[in-house]
Amino acid sequence: MAKPRVLITTYYLHPGHPVDQHLQKAGLETVFSPWKGDRTEDAMIEALQGIDGVVASSDPYTARVIEAAERLKVIARTGAGYDTVDMKAATARKIAVCTTPGANRHAVAEWAITLMLMLARKAQANLSEVQKGGWFRHEGMDVTGKTLGIIGMGAIGREVAQRMRAFEMRILVSDPVENPQFAEEHGISYVPLEQLLRESDFVTIHSFMSAKNRHLINAERLALMKPTAYLVNTSRGGIIDGEALYRALKEKRIAGAALDVFEQEPLPADSPLRELDNLLMSPHAAGSTSDAREASSFMAAEEVIRVLRGERALYAMNPEIYQ
Repeated sequence: MAKPRVLITTYYLHPGHPVDQHLQKAGLETVFSPWKGDRTEDAMIEALQGIDGVVASSDPYTARVIEAAERLKVIARTGAGYDTVDMKAATARKIAVCTTPGANRHAVAEWAITLMLMLARKAQANLSEVQKGGWFRHEGMDVTGKTLGIIGMGAIGREVAQRMRAFEMRILVSDPVENPQFAEEHGISYVPLEQLLRESDFVTIHSFMSAKNRHLINAERLALMKPTAYLVNTSRGGIIDGEALYRALKEKRIAGAALDVFEQEPLPADSPLRELDNLLMSPHAAGSTSDAREASSFMAAEEVIRVLRGERALYAMNPEIYQ
């Protein structure tokens, strides 16, 4: 009998990697096709022919792609997001769509905090000043004692909250699901999103992408923020209206922002965002640590192994397929 075949599209995995060895020891055949951000529907359909499971990057699993993948039983993302998967189509086919919750929570939280500190202290300008031969001191602001607004109190949001308490910050949270015990233990307050935006000196986004929160941060909500406030996004690019943010930054209606994620990735070379001097940008790198990658890739591989053995996935985002 032929071995079940697993497609691996996560770019940092390669033949001979421990994850590859782990899958092969489980009796699976591995096929590598790294995701580079430009795969078409037709290319996805071709890549998935004869494939039973995927250790997946941010590949586009549209309804048409899923319908054509006749043998596919599981898509296991090496990350927390699954917005590139048509969940309705996957669920109709009883394909388990899995994520690796918590695997990169430390890495993403640390990067969000790094970006906040860089914005507050104008780190990029100060660090480049001496290198380019100058000695001008770009004046920043203290983080200690300021108000931090966290949009989304999942695993990453909680990590940020716990760490930023060390800066004696007042912490406000907006999330449709409240955790009163965590709030009491860590001295945070749940408030409506509009209040959070009006009162925060720093706003950091840690929400899942969905149709409901697409452009959650739009022109009207950006207008609520203080002109001295900073916005950080390490979740998903579509949560912010990119054009509205560009205008707010260009017109200095907020002090600055830091983005690790964008509505279109990779960010186009001619994007007007690249022109702004009050915007820090990184290439969707928040979860890119060796520790986070190892944890998430092994978790994804384990999900694929479980499903292809006929077992139930532990982290399926569509558990209704088992009903």
